[in-house]
Amino acid sequence: MKTILLLLNLLIPPVLFAQPDTLSITLENVQYPYPVNFININAEGQDLRMAYMDVAPASPNGKTIMLLHGKNFAGYYWTDVIKALSEKGYRVIVPDQPGFGKSSKAFIHYSFHLLAKFNKQLLDSLGIQKTSVLGHSMGGMLATRFALQYPDRVSKLLLENPIGFEDYRTFVPYITTEEQYMTELKTTPASVRKYYESSYFPVWKPEYDYLVKIGAGVAKSADFPRYAKVSAMTFTMIYEQPVVYEFSNLKVPVVLFIGLEDKTIVGKALLSKEEQSRHGQYKVLGKQIASRISGSKLIEFEGVGHIPHIQIPQKFISSLTANL
Repeated sequence: MKTILLLLNLLIPPVLFAQPDTLSITLENVQYPYPVNFININAEGQDLRMAYMDVAPASPNGKTIMLLHGKNFAGYYWTDVIKALSEKGYRVIVPDQPGFGKSSKAFIHYSFHLLAKFNKQLLDSLGIQKTSVLGHSMGGMLATRFALQYPDRVSKLLLENPIGFEDYRTFVPYITTEEQYMTELKTTPASVRKYYESSYFPVWKPEYDYLVKIGAGVAKSADFPRYAKVSAMTFTMIYEQPVVYEFSNLKVPVVLFIGLEDKTIVGKALLSKEEQSRHGQYKVLGKQIASRISGSKLIEFEGVGHIPHIQIPQKFISSLTANL
């Protein structure tokens, strides 16, 4: 029996353990790969909690890296990256942004400026003065804002298929937060699976199923309307707060890691097929944005979609560690 359990631990992502079909909107019943801590924060008179993992290396190299997750994810999907970086001697900080993961789902005005401030507050509480910042998807927009807002705190900015390479306001029809909320309320396990399978990877594999299980499990919660409202609010944040015009203002070293098969567009369902084909082309956008950032480095992955660190973990990690 012990041998069987050991094999299961090797084969199944740790986040799957103790995970029922219905999940709470703060993921209390999802086991993260490392211990989760909380910092108290305040927004608009509300006392909130921000979850984070702080993973110490066995043999420290004196350097820190902070990992910022995408919109439909949280810290749990960084497992392989955390392990590899920790083994290389890095202290790894992995926050769940307010409104996501195990953090509070508050009704506040979400902004990248505010989230950047909360992440600075987290670093301050941990006594970390400088860190590399890796942002994926929405986390790339936040990482960019953080580097613009607090350049003295960033040793290197690392962007993994970030959204925000385009100003979505210029071609995606505007909808109100309430209209987006109505759309979010229609989420079902089937719709989550369809979206994840069609949007994130060129070819779906069984090892990606845990991502669907978490997204679908939250949709079954009795508190899902609150989760859906917050999701709508952060959709509005992304739509209304572009960073694309400010990449040339970055004053820190920048490395872009781009899966060339990515075709992500925020609000894609609001576009015609013809409009969809004209945007979200990361094989073009990566080069365009890299050309605007003085001294930046562009690393491209053929045949890779929106989440390189999950689709090609070893290749991504090798590229990441070689450029830290």
